[in-house]
Amino acid sequence: MIDPSTFAQRRQRFFAQLGEAAAVIPAATLVTHHADCEWPFRQNSDFWYLTGFDEPEAVALFLPHRPEGERYVLFVQPREASAEVWNGFRWGTEGAVAEFGADLAHPRSELEQRLPDYLRGAEGIAFRVGKNPKVEPLVLAAWAAQLDRAPRSGRAALGLVAPCPLLHELRLRKGPEELERMREAARISAEAHELARQVVRPGLNERQVQAVIEQHFLEQGARGPAYGTIVAGGDNACVLHYIANNAPLNDGDLLLIDAGCSLADYYNGDITRSFPINGRFSGEQRALYELVLAAQEAAVDSVAPGFSAEGVHETALRVLVAGLLDLGLLAGSLDGVIEQGAYRHLYMHRTGHWLGLDVHDVGAYRLGEHHVELEPGMVLTVEPGLYVSDRLPVPDGQPEIEARWKGIGIRIEDDVAVTAHGHENLTAAALKSPAALER
Repeated sequence: MIDPSTFAQRRQRFFAQLGEAAAVIPAATLVTHHADCEWPFRQNSDFWYLTGFDEPEAVALFLPHRPEGERYVLFVQPREASAEVWNGFRWGTEGAVAEFGADLAHPRSELEQRLPDYLRGAEGIAFRVGKNPKVEPLVLAAWAAQLDRAPRSGRAALGLVAPCPLLHELRLRKGPEELERMREAARISAEAHELARQVVRPGLNERQVQAVIEQHFLEQGARGPAYGTIVAGGDNACVLHYIANNAPLNDGDLLLIDAGCSLADYYNGDITRSFPINGRFSGEQRALYELVLAAQEAAVDSVAPGFSAEGVHETALRVLVAGLLDLGLLAGSLDGVIEQGAYRHLYMHRTGHWLGLDVHDVGAYRLGEHHVELEPGMVLTVEPGLYVSDRLPVPDGQPEIEARWKGIGIRIEDDVAVTAHGHENLTAAALKSPAALER
C-alpha cells in the first residue's frame, strides 16, 4: 500500500499548483445497483490520489489561502454505531486527522454551514462541475454569496475553474511508489493469464475461464477485476468490448482474453493475450497472430522519453498495414491506405492508453497541435489488434475478405512504463510468443 507520507507529498504539489485558489474535491458516492442494493464502493480516483481515504460521501478542501493548520480539511461521515453495524467501520473525524493527515475534520452534515467561511478569501475556486449534484449547489451558493458581497468587501473568488488539468498532470507521471504498485498489479494479472491458458481446452465455457482469472485476483489480495473481464472465443473476439462470456470454446478457434486486476489501492493491470484453444494455430491464425505480434513488439520497442503515444500508435499501424498488404487483405500503397483510413474495418482502435488509478487513466495526449512527449514515470498500454469479420463494410477499392480469414480476432496488450533510458514492460511474464502458446 502507498505510505501516508506519499499522500502528504502529493497534497503539497497540488497546493503549489493551486496558487491562492481553494479546491473542493468530493469523494465518490454509493451507487444503487437495484432496489436497495448498492454496487461495491469505488472511490473517486482524484480524491483518492490526494487523500488515501476510502469512504463514500466525504469532501476534501484544499485551502492554500488559509493559515498553516487549516489548509487541508476533510468532511467525513462520523462514527455511528447504528450505521457501522450495518455497513462497517468508519474512521470518523478523529481518524481523518490522526490516520489521514487532515489539519481539521468535520462531520459531512456540516459542509453547507462551514464551506462559505472556508472559501472566503480564496482568489478562485477549483471544483469540477456536473459530477456531484449534492456538493455542487453548496459550492455555487458559497461563490454566489462572495460575489454578492464583493461590492462592499472588495474581495471575492475571481472564477470557478476545473481542478482536473492540475491534478491530471500530476497523476500522469507516476512516482516510484506508484510504479511498484503497478508492478504488483501486473504480476497478479500476468499470473492469471498464464493460469487461464493452462486450463483452456475445447468444450469449456468462456465463463469458466473467467472464473479462473478472477479467482486468482481475489486469492492474491486484489479487489477484483479492474474492468469487465473479456473472454472471447472465435468470432466473439471481433467484438471489442465483449463481456457476455457465456459461449462454448470451439476446437479450432482462437481465444482472446483481456483481463487485469485492481489492487486495494486502485492501481490496475490491463493485459490482453490471444491463443489457440486446441493448442495449435491454423495457417491463417498464425499469419495474423505473427503480424499483430510484430506490430506490438515494434510499438513496445519505440516507447522511450521524447517519443509520444501517437508515435507508438503510428509505429504499430505501419507494421500492421504493411503486413495486411502482403497478405492480400488490403490493396494499395502503405501511405495511401493509412491516409485514407482504408484499414479501419480490420483495425478500428488506437494502440493504447494511459494506465494508473484508472484503467483509461487521465492525462492529455496532445496539447494543441503538439503531441505530449513521453517522460519517465508515464505508463501506457500497447495493444494493437486485428478483427476480421463482416461487422463493418469493406471500404471501396479494398478486397473482399475470403471466408478463411473471417472470425479471427487477435489483440496483444502489455503495460509499459517509460524509464529514463527507454521502457520497462511490466507484463512481460504473460507469454506471447507463438512457441509458448502452442502445445
